[in-house]
Amino acid sequence: MSSAEQQVRPETAAPAAFRTVEVPGAALAVHRPAGRAAEGREPALFVHGLGGSAANWTALMDRLAGLVDGEAVDLPGFGHSALPADGDLSVSGHVRAVIGYLEATGRGPVHLFGNSLGGAVSVRLAALRPDLVRSLTLISPALPELPPQRTAWPTGLLAVPGLPALLRRLPSNGRGPEDATEGLLRLVYGDPLTLSPVARAEAVAEYRRRIEVPHAMRALTGSARGIVSAYTERGDQAPWRQAEQVRAPTLLVYGLRDKLVSYRSARRACTAFGDARLLVLPESGHVAMMEHPEQVARAVRELLARD
Repeated sequence: MSSAEQQVRPETAAPAAFRTVEVPGAALAVHRPAGRAAEGREPALFVHGLGGSAANWTALMDRLAGLVDGEAVDLPGFGHSALPADGDLSVSGHVRAVIGYLEATGRGPVHLFGNSLGGAVSVRLAALRPDLVRSLTLISPALPELPPQRTAWPTGLLAVPGLPALLRRLPSNGRGPEDATEGLLRLVYGDPLTLSPVARAEAVAEYRRRIEVPHAMRALTGSARGIVSAYTERGDQAPWRQAEQVRAPTLLVYGLRDKLVSYRSARRACTAFGDARLLVLPESGHVAMMEHPEQVARAVRELLARD
Protein backbone atom coordinates (compact mmCIF):
# COMPACT_ATOMS: atom_id res chain seq x y z
CA MET A 1 0.00 0.00 0.00
CA SER A 2 1.09 3.61 -0.40
CA SER A 3 0.61 6.92 1.33
CA ALA A 4 -0.56 8.40 -1.93
CA GLU A 5 0.18 5.48 -4.02
CA GLN A 6 -1.48 6.49 -7.23
CA GLN A 7 -1.76 10.25 -7.39
CA VAL A 8 0.00 9.79 -10.70
CA ARG A 9 -1.27 8.91 -14.13
CA PRO A 10 0.24 8.22 -17.54
CA GLU A 11 -0.62 9.98 -20.77
CA THR A 12 -4.01 8.86 -22.04
CA ALA A 13 -5.81 9.06 -25.36
CA ALA A 14 -9.20 10.21 -24.14
CA PRO A 15 -10.47 11.69 -20.88
CA ALA A 16 -13.02 9.74 -18.88
CA ALA A 17 -16.46 11.13 -18.13
CA PHE A 18 -17.97 10.38 -14.74
CA ARG A 19 -21.37 10.19 -13.20
CA THR A 20 -22.44 9.98 -9.57
CA VAL A 21 -24.09 6.79 -8.36
CA GLU A 22 -25.97 6.90 -5.07
CA VAL A 23 -25.34 3.84 -2.91
CA PRO A 24 -26.34 3.20 0.72
CA GLY A 25 -24.36 5.71 2.79
CA ALA A 26 -22.26 7.13 -0.04
CA ALA A 27 -22.20 8.79 -3.44
CA LEU A 28 -19.60 7.33 -5.80
CA ALA A 29 -18.03 8.92 -8.85
CA VAL A 30 -18.01 6.30 -11.61
CA HIS A 31 -15.88 6.86 -14.70
CA ARG A 32 -16.02 5.32 -18.15
CA PRO A 33 -13.86 6.13 -21.20
CA ALA A 34 -15.36 8.86 -23.36
CA GLY A 35 -16.95 7.68 -26.57
CA ARG A 36 -16.91 3.98 -25.63
CA ALA A 37 -20.07 2.03 -26.41
CA ALA A 38 -20.82 -1.21 -24.57
CA GLU A 39 -21.63 -3.20 -27.74
CA GLY A 40 -22.60 -6.28 -25.76
CA ARG A 41 -19.24 -6.74 -24.06
CA GLU A 42 -19.12 -8.21 -20.56
CA PRO A 43 -18.91 -5.58 -17.78
CA ALA A 44 -15.72 -4.85 -15.87
CA LEU A 45 -15.02 -2.74 -12.79
CA PHE A 46 -11.66 -1.21 -11.81
CA VAL A 47 -10.89 -0.33 -8.16
CA HIS A 48 -7.90 1.89 -7.32
CA GLY A 49 -5.48 1.86 -4.41
CA LEU A 50 -4.84 4.05 -1.37
CA GLY A 51 -4.64 7.73 -2.28
CA GLY A 52 -5.49 6.97 -5.90
CA SER A 53 -8.47 7.45 -8.16
CA ALA A 54 -10.20 5.98 -11.18
CA ALA A 55 -7.68 7.81 -13.39
CA ASN A 56 -5.06 5.23 -12.42
CA TRP A 57 -6.80 2.71 -14.69
CA THR A 58 -7.15 4.82 -17.84
CA ALA A 59 -4.23 3.27 -19.75
CA LEU A 60 -5.30 -0.32 -19.03
CA MET A 61 -8.98 0.40 -19.68
CA ASP A 62 -8.07 1.88 -23.06
CA ARG A 63 -6.21 -1.30 -24.02
CA LEU A 64 -9.08 -3.53 -22.91
CA ALA A 65 -11.83 -1.42 -24.47
CA GLY A 66 -12.47 -3.93 -27.24
CA LEU A 67 -12.72 -6.79 -24.77
CA VAL A 68 -14.80 -5.56 -21.81
CA ASP A 69 -17.23 -2.77 -21.01
CA GLY A 70 -15.18 -1.10 -18.32
CA GLU A 71 -15.99 1.41 -15.62
CA ALA A 72 -13.72 2.65 -12.82
CA VAL A 73 -14.96 3.81 -9.44
CA ASP A 74 -13.55 6.43 -7.06
CA LEU A 75 -13.73 4.85 -3.61
CA PRO A 76 -15.42 6.94 -0.89
CA GLY A 77 -13.27 9.96 -0.05
CA PHE A 78 -11.01 9.64 -3.11
CA GLY A 79 -11.02 11.15 -6.57
CA HIS A 80 -14.38 12.86 -7.09
CA SER A 81 -16.24 10.83 -4.44
CA ALA A 82 -17.26 12.39 -1.14
CA LEU A 83 -16.57 10.81 2.22
CA PRO A 84 -19.10 8.15 3.27
CA ALA A 85 -21.93 9.45 5.41
CA ASP A 86 -20.94 7.26 8.37
CA GLY A 87 -17.20 7.94 8.00
CA ASP A 88 -16.47 4.22 7.62
CA LEU A 89 -13.24 3.96 5.59
CA SER A 90 -12.45 0.39 6.53
CA VAL A 91 -11.89 -2.28 3.90
CA SER A 92 -15.38 -3.60 4.65
CA GLY A 93 -16.78 -0.08 4.30
CA HIS A 94 -15.24 0.24 0.83
CA VAL A 95 -16.52 -3.23 -0.05
CA ARG A 96 -20.06 -2.22 0.92
CA ALA A 97 -19.81 0.83 -1.32
CA VAL A 98 -18.64 -1.20 -4.32
CA ILE A 99 -21.33 -3.83 -3.75
CA GLY A 100 -23.83 -0.98 -3.54
CA TYR A 101 -22.66 0.30 -6.91
CA LEU A 102 -22.97 -3.15 -8.51
CA GLU A 103 -26.43 -3.69 -7.08
CA ALA A 104 -27.65 -0.19 -7.94
CA THR A 105 -26.48 -0.45 -11.55
CA GLY A 106 -27.19 -4.15 -12.08
CA ARG A 107 -23.81 -4.58 -13.78
CA GLY A 108 -22.75 -7.68 -11.88
CA PRO A 109 -21.24 -10.14 -12.32
CA VAL A 110 -18.20 -8.18 -13.49
CA HIS A 111 -14.59 -8.81 -14.33
CA LEU A 112 -13.14 -7.17 -11.21
CA PHE A 113 -9.76 -5.41 -11.14
CA GLY A 114 -8.04 -4.15 -7.98
CA ASN A 115 -4.71 -2.52 -7.17
CA SER A 116 -3.25 -2.47 -3.64
CA LEU A 117 -6.11 -1.30 -1.35
CA GLY A 118 -8.42 -1.95 -4.28
CA GLY A 119 -7.00 -5.46 -4.39
CA ALA A 120 -7.89 -6.05 -0.74
CA VAL A 121 -11.38 -4.70 -1.41
CA SER A 122 -11.75 -6.94 -4.47
CA VAL A 123 -10.64 -10.08 -2.63
CA ARG A 124 -13.14 -9.51 0.18
CA LEU A 125 -15.91 -8.76 -2.31
CA ALA A 126 -15.17 -11.88 -4.37
CA ALA A 127 -15.16 -14.03 -1.23
CA LEU A 128 -18.40 -12.61 0.19
CA ARG A 129 -20.33 -12.12 -3.06
CA PRO A 130 -19.11 -14.62 -5.66
CA ASP A 131 -22.30 -13.95 -7.62
CA LEU A 132 -20.96 -10.49 -8.49
CA VAL A 133 -17.55 -11.56 -9.85
CA ARG A 134 -16.74 -13.26 -13.17
CA SER A 135 -12.96 -13.02 -12.85
CA LEU A 136 -10.45 -11.27 -10.61
CA THR A 137 -7.29 -9.37 -11.60
CA LEU A 138 -5.15 -8.27 -8.65
CA ILE A 139 -2.19 -5.93 -9.15
CA SER A 140 0.05 -5.77 -6.06
CA PRO A 141 -2.90 -6.54 -3.74
CA ALA A 142 -2.61 -5.26 -0.17
CA LEU A 143 -2.69 -8.60 1.63
CA PRO A 144 -0.87 -9.17 4.95
CA GLU A 145 2.88 -9.47 4.57
CA LEU A 146 5.20 -10.25 7.47
CA PRO A 147 7.59 -8.68 7.82
CA PRO A 148 6.57 -5.74 5.62
CA GLN A 149 9.18 -4.13 3.41
CA ARG A 150 11.03 -1.26 5.06
CA THR A 151 9.99 1.03 2.23
CA ALA A 152 6.34 0.40 3.17
CA TRP A 153 6.74 1.48 6.81
CA PRO A 154 6.00 5.21 6.24
CA THR A 155 2.62 4.31 4.77
CA GLY A 156 1.80 2.13 7.74
CA LEU A 157 2.61 5.04 10.05
CA LEU A 158 -0.36 6.91 8.58
CA ALA A 159 -2.50 4.57 10.66
CA VAL A 160 -0.95 5.78 13.94
CA PRO A 161 -3.45 8.09 15.70
CA GLY A 162 -2.27 11.69 15.82
CA LEU A 163 0.73 11.26 13.53
CA PRO A 164 -0.84 12.69 10.35
CA ALA A 165 -1.88 15.83 12.24
CA LEU A 166 1.67 16.16 13.55
CA LEU A 167 3.10 15.79 10.05
CA ARG A 168 0.84 18.57 8.78
CA ARG A 169 2.34 20.94 11.38
CA LEU A 170 5.92 20.21 10.40
CA PRO A 171 7.71 22.64 8.05
CA SER A 172 7.70 21.53 4.42
CA ASN A 173 11.41 22.34 3.96
CA GLY A 174 10.54 24.12 0.75
CA ARG A 175 9.08 21.05 -0.94
CA GLY A 176 6.64 22.15 -3.58
CA PRO A 177 4.14 20.05 -5.53
CA GLU A 178 6.79 19.13 -8.08
CA ASP A 179 9.16 17.71 -5.45
CA ALA A 180 6.34 15.98 -3.57
CA THR A 181 5.08 14.40 -6.79
CA GLU A 182 8.56 13.22 -7.66
CA GLY A 183 8.75 11.46 -4.31
CA LEU A 184 5.45 9.69 -5.01
CA LEU A 185 6.62 8.64 -8.45
CA ARG A 186 9.80 7.14 -7.01
CA LEU A 187 7.70 5.25 -4.46
CA VAL A 188 5.22 3.64 -6.83
CA TYR A 189 7.05 3.33 -10.14
CA GLY A 190 9.83 0.86 -10.83
CA ASP A 191 11.55 3.45 -13.01
CA PRO A 192 9.98 6.94 -12.88
CA LEU A 193 12.53 8.19 -15.43
CA THR A 194 10.46 6.51 -18.14
CA LEU A 195 7.63 9.02 -17.66
CA SER A 196 7.32 11.68 -20.35
CA PRO A 197 7.23 15.41 -19.49
CA VAL A 198 3.49 15.43 -20.26
CA ALA A 199 2.85 12.55 -17.86
CA ARG A 200 4.87 14.28 -15.12
CA ALA A 201 2.95 17.50 -15.62
CA GLU A 202 -0.33 15.58 -15.30
CA ALA A 203 0.92 13.96 -12.12
CA VAL A 204 1.80 17.35 -10.61
CA ALA A 205 -1.60 18.75 -11.61
CA GLU A 206 -3.35 15.81 -9.95
CA TYR A 207 -1.27 16.28 -6.79
CA ARG A 208 -2.21 19.99 -6.68
CA ARG A 209 -5.88 19.11 -7.12
CA ARG A 210 -5.83 16.49 -4.41
CA ILE A 211 -4.17 18.61 -1.72
CA GLU A 212 -6.94 21.19 -2.17
CA VAL A 213 -9.62 18.65 -1.27
CA PRO A 214 -10.56 19.33 2.40
CA HIS A 215 -11.14 15.67 3.29
CA ALA A 216 -8.14 14.23 1.43
CA MET A 217 -6.01 13.52 4.51
CA ARG A 218 -8.96 12.09 6.42
CA ALA A 219 -9.71 9.68 3.58
CA LEU A 220 -6.06 8.71 3.33
CA THR A 221 -5.45 8.08 7.02
CA GLY A 222 -8.82 6.45 7.63
CA SER A 223 -8.28 4.01 4.77
CA ALA A 224 -4.71 3.31 5.89
CA ARG A 225 -6.04 2.39 9.33
CA GLY A 226 -8.63 0.23 7.61
CA ILE A 227 -5.92 -1.77 5.86
CA VAL A 228 -3.92 -2.23 9.06
CA SER A 229 -7.08 -3.30 10.90
CA ALA A 230 -7.92 -5.81 8.16
CA TYR A 231 -4.44 -7.29 8.50
CA THR A 232 -5.18 -8.18 12.13
CA GLU A 233 -8.56 -9.84 11.51
CA ARG A 234 -8.87 -13.52 12.27
CA GLY A 235 -11.20 -16.35 11.31
CA ASP A 236 -13.27 -16.14 8.16
CA GLN A 237 -12.60 -12.39 7.91
CA ALA A 238 -8.83 -12.82 7.69
CA PRO A 239 -7.64 -11.59 4.26
CA TRP A 240 -5.70 -14.75 3.36
CA ARG A 241 -8.60 -16.92 4.53
CA GLN A 242 -10.89 -14.94 2.26
CA ALA A 243 -8.44 -15.39 -0.62
CA GLU A 244 -8.87 -19.14 -0.14
CA GLN A 245 -12.63 -18.71 -0.50
CA VAL A 246 -12.37 -17.05 -3.95
CA ARG A 247 -13.40 -19.36 -6.76
CA ALA A 248 -13.29 -16.92 -9.67
CA PRO A 249 -10.38 -17.28 -12.13
CA THR A 250 -7.68 -14.96 -10.80
CA LEU A 251 -4.75 -13.14 -12.40
CA LEU A 252 -2.04 -12.06 -9.95
CA VAL A 253 0.35 -9.30 -11.07
CA TYR A 254 3.49 -8.40 -9.13
CA GLY A 255 6.42 -6.10 -9.92
CA LEU A 256 9.95 -7.01 -8.90
CA ARG A 257 10.64 -3.32 -8.18
CA ASP A 258 7.58 -2.85 -5.97
CA LYS A 259 8.57 -0.95 -2.81
CA LEU A 260 5.25 -1.48 -1.08
CA VAL A 261 4.08 -5.05 -1.74
CA SER A 262 6.84 -7.61 -2.07
CA TYR A 263 6.78 -10.01 -5.01
CA ARG A 264 7.57 -12.69 -2.42
CA SER A 265 3.86 -12.57 -1.57
CA ALA A 266 3.18 -14.09 -4.98
CA ARG A 267 4.03 -17.59 -3.78
CA ARG A 268 1.49 -17.48 -0.98
CA ALA A 269 -1.09 -15.87 -3.26
CA CYS A 270 -0.71 -18.57 -5.89
CA THR A 271 -1.37 -21.16 -3.20
CA ALA A 272 -4.29 -19.31 -1.62
CA PHE A 273 -6.38 -18.60 -4.72
CA GLY A 274 -8.01 -21.72 -6.09
CA ASP A 275 -7.64 -20.85 -9.79
CA ALA A 276 -4.66 -18.52 -10.09
CA ARG A 277 -2.36 -17.35 -12.87
CA LEU A 278 0.74 -15.29 -12.18
CA LEU A 279 2.40 -12.44 -14.06
CA VAL A 280 5.69 -11.09 -12.67
CA LEU A 281 7.05 -7.93 -14.32
CA PRO A 282 10.77 -7.41 -13.63
CA GLU A 283 10.72 -3.65 -14.35
CA SER A 284 7.42 -2.75 -12.68
CA GLY A 285 6.80 -1.16 -9.33
CA HIS A 286 3.52 -0.91 -7.44
CA VAL A 287 1.32 0.27 -10.32
CA ALA A 288 1.97 -2.16 -13.17
CA MET A 289 -1.29 -1.18 -14.89
CA MET A 290 0.14 2.32 -15.29
CA GLU A 291 3.76 1.41 -15.92
CA HIS A 292 3.31 -1.60 -18.21
CA PRO A 293 -0.35 -1.58 -19.31
CA GLU A 294 0.29 -3.52 -22.52
CA GLN A 295 1.80 -6.51 -20.71
CA VAL A 296 -0.99 -6.50 -18.13
CA ALA A 297 -3.64 -6.23 -20.86
CA ARG A 298 -2.13 -9.19 -22.70
CA ALA A 299 -2.31 -11.33 -19.55
CA VAL A 300 -5.92 -10.25 -18.95
CA ARG A 301 -6.87 -11.27 -22.49
CA GLU A 302 -5.33 -14.70 -21.87
CA LEU A 303 -7.20 -15.01 -18.57
CA LEU A 304 -10.56 -14.17 -20.10
CA ALA A 305 -9.94 -16.41 -23.10
CA ARG A 306 -9.63 -19.35 -20.69
CA ASP A 307 -12.56 -18.22 -18.55
